Amino acid sequence: MESASVVAWGGAAIGLVFGFVGQRIGFCLTSALRSFSTKGERRGLALFAIALAVAILGSQSFDALGVVSLDRSLYRQPTLAWPVTAAGGLLFGYGMVLANGCGSRALMLLAGGNLRSFVVLVALGIAAYATLTGVLAPVRVWLLAATAAPAPPAPDGTVRWIATGAAIAALLAFAATAGWQRNDVAPALGAAAIGLLVPAGWLVTGVLGADEFDPVPLAALTFVAPIGEALQYLMLATGLRLGFGTATVAGVLIGAAASVLLAGTAELRGFDSPQQMVRAMAGGGLMGVGGALALGCSIGQGLTGLSTLAPGSALAAGGILLGAYIALRGPLRVTAARVASTAGGRGRR
Repeated sequence: MESASVVAWGGAAIGLVFGFVGQRIGFCLTSALRSFSTKGERRGLALFAIALAVAILGSQSFDALGVVSLDRSLYRQPTLAWPVTAAGGLLFGYGMVLANGCGSRALMLLAGGNLRSFVVLVALGIAAYATLTGVLAPVRVWLLAATAAPAPPAPDGTVRWIATGAAIAALLAFAATAGWQRNDVAPALGAAAIGLLVPAGWLVTGVLGADEFDPVPLAALTFVAPIGEALQYLMLATGLRLGFGTATVAGVLIGAAASVLLAGTAELRGFDSPQQMVRAMAGGGLMGVGGALALGCSIGQGLTGLSTLAPGSALAAGGILLGAYIALRGPLRVTAARVASTAGGRGRR
C-alpha cells in the first residue's frame, strides 16, 4: 500500500476512535469550561486534563526515543508571531463559546442530527481557508512578517523530562479534584484513549507514512484547516489526494454517528430563529480566522500542540482560554439571557 493511502486510512481510524469515544464521554472543552464557570463542576475539564497528560507523555516519549522528531511539526518553528498567535487564540476561544462548541464538537453534534452544527462547520471551513490561502491571506502573511520574533526552543534533555513530569503531575492533580464517582471510570479511560490518539497521529504521519520521495507533513489531531480541506475535497475530489486531516474529519463523523446510533439518541435539530443562525455563523467564522492565525484549535493547539511542549502552543492555548473566559464571564460575555433573547424572543427582559 502506498504511503499516502496508509496515512489516509490511519487518519480515518484515528478520527473514528475520536468521534466514537468523544461522543460517548461528552469530550468538549467548551462545555467543560461552561460547566466550571457556571456550576463549579470540574469533571469535563478533568477529562481534558487526563487526555492532555497522556498526549504529553506519549509525544515526548516518541520524540526522546527517536520514533519521530517533533521539530518537524508546525508547532515547533524557529520564529513566533507572539501577538498574532495570542490574538488568534482569543478569537477562537470567543468563537467556540458563541457557536456552542469547537470544530471537533460540531462534527460530533452533526453526526447526531444537529443541523446547526453544519452551519458552524461551513462558516469555520470557509473562514479558515480565506485566512490561510484566500482573500485574507495577504493580511495574515503581513501580520506574521511584521510581528515574528525568534521562538524560544522547546525543552530538551533533562529539562524536557522535568517539564514533562511537572506538567503531567499538575494535570493529574487537577483531575483528582473533580470529585469522581464510581461510574466515572469509563469516561476517564475514554479520555486517556483520546490522549493516545495524539502520539498515534505522529506514528501514522511520521513513521507509517514515511516516504523520502513523497514526504507527508508530521501531524496529529487538529480540526481547523482539516475542516476546510474536507469541504474542498467534497467539491474537488477528482483533483485532490485524500490526506490525513480530511480522512480524520470523515472518521470523526462516522465514529460519532455510530455512537449515536448505538445509543439511540439521534435527533434532527435546527435553528429556532434567524438570530441563532447568525450567532452560529459568527462563531464559526471567528473560529476559522482565529484558528488559522493561532495555527490550531482547542484540540490542535490545546491538546496536540501542548503535547510538543512548544512555547507557541502554550501561548495559543492561553489565548483560547482567555477568549472563552471573556465570552463566559467577561464584559462581552454571551449570557444565558442573551442566548434566550436570540431564540425567537424567549427570555427577553
